[in-house]
Amino acid sequence: MHQNRTYSGIWPVAPTPFHDDGTLDRDGMRRVLDCMIDQGVDGICILANFSEQFLLSDDERETLTSLSLEHVGGRVPVIVTCSHFSTDIVVARARLAKELGAAMIMLMPPYHGATMRGTPEQTFEQFARAGDVGIPIMVQDAPLSGVDLSVELLGRMARDIDMLKCFKIETPQAASKLRALIAAGGDAIEGPFDGEEGITLLADLDAGATGSMTSASIPDVIRPAISAHLDGDRDTAKAVYERVLPFINHENRLCGFRAAKALMNEGGVIASEFCRHPIPPLLPEVRATLIDLARGLDPIALRWGR
Repeated sequence: MHQNRTYSGIWPVAPTPFHDDGTLDRDGMRRVLDCMIDQGVDGICILANFSEQFLLSDDERETLTSLSLEHVGGRVPVIVTCSHFSTDIVVARARLAKELGAAMIMLMPPYHGATMRGTPEQTFEQFARAGDVGIPIMVQDAPLSGVDLSVELLGRMARDIDMLKCFKIETPQAASKLRALIAAGGDAIEGPFDGEEGITLLADLDAGATGSMTSASIPDVIRPAISAHLDGDRDTAKAVYERVLPFINHENRLCGFRAAKALMNEGGVIASEFCRHPIPPLLPEVRATLIDLARGLDPIALRWGR
């Protein structure tokens, strides 16, 4: 059984569309956001890793933050990813997100390159300073950072940093970590979330997750699993999970953030699925299987713009 928690549902990451020449597609970004709202999402996250945030300039980040929050206009809550190794930059990004109307920010622990990692105390301090801005925070616990966020540290952060509300756990053995975190943090864990495109969604829901941050590919098809599980109907949740898992597995293992762009391009949401160098395009065979698996699910992304 799930405890009543403040944050739940599906909060996918919005892809960042580019023109074929690599420039930002601002109109395409607006169409992405409209499509996601029509998918019935509970919230949207921008500027995350699946938004190709590591391929965006600082000016482009500010443009996308302003454009997205203005265009969504409160129709759903928006999370702005503000991760950076520099605590001062994190704080500045958090202030901008708050000023522009974001509902929450998402942060990874401080890291840079292959060897520079924040210590547990430095991680705590960075999140505490971001919390002083006065905007709710989601921590992203992902292998990309290379930082080991122990359950002990996350539980302490949940209890001692008032604005730290949500925990997106996408490490190996995510369900076990979610279960231990919920036990350690108690009511301070206001939003235990699953990640990694929902590839371990059922186990994570069983462990107490109340939400998921997937890609924007098929959230309308995945969301019923979360809703059913939260309503105590595990059989329906399991049936939905079994139906979507082949697509999620293909997306997770072979496509990554390129999957949502491919579906949205195929469905007329965006004009190009271009990814900036050094990201290569999907292999034609991989893309064809992705679209074939998606067609069997009839997601909104494949028909929104047709």
